[in-house]
Amino acid sequence: MADEKKPTQGNEEAGTFKLPDPAELGRSMADIAERSQRIVGEWLKRQAEEGLASPDPLNISRAFMEMTARLMANPAKLVQAQIGFWQDYMSLWQNTARRMMGMDTAPVISADPKDRRFKDDAWKDNEVFDFIKQSYLLSARFVQDVVTQVDGLDAPTAQKVDFYARQFIDAMSPSNFLLTNPEVLRKTAETGGENLIKGLNNLLADLERGRGNLRIKMTDMEAFRLGENIAVTPGKVVYQNDLMQLIQYTPTTEKVLKRPLLIVPPWINKYYILDLRPRNSFVRWAVSQGHTVFIVSWVNPDANLAEKGFDDYMREGVLDALSAIEAATGETAVNAIGYCLGGTLLGSTLAWMAADGDDRIRSATFFVTLMDFRESGELNVFIDEEQLKMLEEKMSKRGYLEGSDMATTFNMLRANDLIWSFVVNNYLMGNDPFPFDLLYWNSDSTRMPARMHSFYLRNMYQENRLAQPGGISLAGTPIDLRRVKAPAYFLSTREDHIAPWKSTYRGTHLLGGPCRFVLAASGHIAGVVNPPDGGKYSHWINTDLPEEPEDWFHGATEIAGSWWPDWQRWITGLDKRQVKARAPGDGKLQPVEDAPGSYVKVLLS
Repeated sequence: MADEKKPTQGNEEAGTFKLPDPAELGRSMADIAERSQRIVGEWLKRQAEEGLASPDPLNISRAFMEMTARLMANPAKLVQAQIGFWQDYMSLWQNTARRMMGMDTAPVISADPKDRRFKDDAWKDNEVFDFIKQSYLLSARFVQDVVTQVDGLDAPTAQKVDFYARQFIDAMSPSNFLLTNPEVLRKTAETGGENLIKGLNNLLADLERGRGNLRIKMTDMEAFRLGENIAVTPGKVVYQNDLMQLIQYTPTTEKVLKRPLLIVPPWINKYYILDLRPRNSFVRWAVSQGHTVFIVSWVNPDANLAEKGFDDYMREGVLDALSAIEAATGETAVNAIGYCLGGTLLGSTLAWMAADGDDRIRSATFFVTLMDFRESGELNVFIDEEQLKMLEEKMSKRGYLEGSDMATTFNMLRANDLIWSFVVNNYLMGNDPFPFDLLYWNSDSTRMPARMHSFYLRNMYQENRLAQPGGISLAGTPIDLRRVKAPAYFLSTREDHIAPWKSTYRGTHLLGGPCRFVLAASGHIAGVVNPPDGGKYSHWINTDLPEEPEDWFHGATEIAGSWWPDWQRWITGLDKRQVKARAPGDGKLQPVEDAPGSYVKVLLS
């Protein structure tokens, strides 16, 4: 019977073990077997159609072979590290034995208090799980010490070795396995293994969504509807072309600033990161502060747009938006914001406009934007020549890069938070993911046109040509960031793993106009989407701009709360003039459809 219970020997935490219903278990396993067979068959068929993948698509083996050769050339360091590791391990054995005899002992190594993998009390209170945890932490430290102290490796190889060593360390955490995770064992005892059956079904569902590739479900995808409970700020699409829709938002004040505000988001993800919920919507807040807000909503491209290049995103994105704003409001002077890749496009466009004598953008704000890519963080791990060639070959067959491929890359940068925590929650605990607007947006990825993406990765990340005067030409014109004279506001975030703040800071020394640099706490998204009413993350300001970012930080003052009011004071300080509020449709452009528009609703195949 499903409700029968019997005591579990030696399981004080679980107390009782619930027996599964044999008939239900049999039906579940039969269904799992049938689905598994179908998934594997479909995956093999697709692999055959697309050609065999490289056995080493991330080009890892060469880096680790070089590291091994360096280690063998100087084995003394390795031997010394091994001796230290075994000494610590013996101390752990002795301490564990003392604990089992009832004696108090200090841990040989402690987990970071912020490490949520070991938050369960059993990792500390139970001698066995404490031993497992400390064994893992000692092993992780040993591996990390070995790979980071190898002499003679060039910087890219050392970075790759370090990155993938950490991926291995994270994957081998005892929290990721049934028999070494106390929470999972407790849940298994309480449910009679139903959590594992549910977790296996969750795993199969994710494989089905990814057509054989694992696409982890991070949130309840049915809990959110664009235009209903996210991306709900009222507005209209007033212009569209092949690459974008332009949304104009409905004013909420009687007077608005004379200069309209154009926001250029990245096209790696969708624009509504700046309009998630009313309480954390930068768009809604900017409208309430008296801005006539326009935002670009990029299309989710397919093979028909394979030949769209970076200069097409400039012409059909920023430049067409400026012309549409003039038609809608009669204004030729605008303030502009660029977010991440959208900021790189904005900076490039400003340099192109400077060469053409076009000064319609009177101020520029750059959210977490790279212009100097020489130290662009761990994304460089994925952009060596071998991987780029393989990526370009893959894109040439489809005409685009799948959004899921980009999402996987970004998730690997924070594997514990964005991969392994969901493996434990969804597959081992058998839980459904919690509804979370930010993770819904994070899962709503977009494709990259082949020509544009290849240009971006090679010219920006690999060769850092944007920082070189005349290093890049757009629409046949060489561009130079030093010719950009418009006032610029740089907002970066201290824990950014995508656009490291010390690299974004260097943009202040590339532009030719006055710059202000502000550093927010937290990361690439949370540090930006930080409303004043939230009472969260602080920010740092320093009006001086020394050459080195560390010098800037040492002279900076920390201010509690959001950076949004600081930006508003800066932008209104440039031009305070106001006019009567302008609603969508008041000018020469007639609304096409209600915000959020149709382009943002195009999903991945």
